[in-house]
Amino acid sequence: MAGYVKLVCASFQRQGFHTAGSRCKNRTDCGAAPGAWSQVAVQKVNAAGTDPSSPVGFVLGVDLLHIFPLEGATFLCPADVTDPRTSQKILEVLPGGRADVILSDMAPNATGFQDLDHDRLISLCLTLLGMTPDILQPRGTLLCKTWAGSQSHRLQRRLTEEFQNVRIIKPEASRKESSEVYFLATQYQGRKGAVK
Repeated sequence: MAGYVKLVCASFQRQGFHTAGSRCKNRTDCGAAPGAWSQVAVQKVNAAGTDPSSPVGFVLGVDLLHIFPLEGATFLCPADVTDPRTSQKILEVLPGGRADVILSDMAPNATGFQDLDHDRLISLCLTLLGMTPDILQPRGTLLCKTWAGSQSHRLQRRLTEEFQNVRIIKPEASRKESSEVYFLATQYQGRKGAVK
C-alpha cells in the first residue's frame, strides 16, 4: 500500500463492527485512497446531505496519494498524516477542530522483512495516537490497523492508557492466515495522569 494512514470507520460498520454510535458526525479518514471507506463514512454521517431528516456530518480524508473528488467528503492529498503541517491543516479543516472518530488503515510500504514492517506500522500507529489529544473529541473512537507481532503490546498498552475500552477485532474479509488485526478503542478520555 502506497499510503501511510487510512482513518476509516465505514467499511467496518458495513461488516458489523460498529465503531461509534449514530451521533458521530465528524470522521477523519486518513490514508483514504482510493476512497471506499470515505464513501461509506459519507453515507453513515449523511455528509452529502442526502437525508433531509438527519443532521449533516463531515468526513475528512487524508492520503499521500491522489483521491478523486467525492460528494460530501473533503480530501487533503497529497498529504502525510505524520507531518505536523498536515496535523495543523486537519485542525483547520475539521468543524470545531475535532473528530468523533479517527479511522486508520495505515500501512508503511512493505520491505518484505516482517519484523521491520511490523515495527514501522506500530510506530505509525503510535504517531497517530500522539495526535489524538489535539484532534479527537472526548469519548471519541479510534480504529487502527496493525499486524500482530512482538510490539503489539506496546500499542495496546498506550491505547488502554487513553481509552476506556480497547479490543482487538479481525474483519471477516481478512484472510485467515493474515496477521492483520485492528485495535478498536472507544470512549477516549486522554492519557491518565496527563496535565490538561
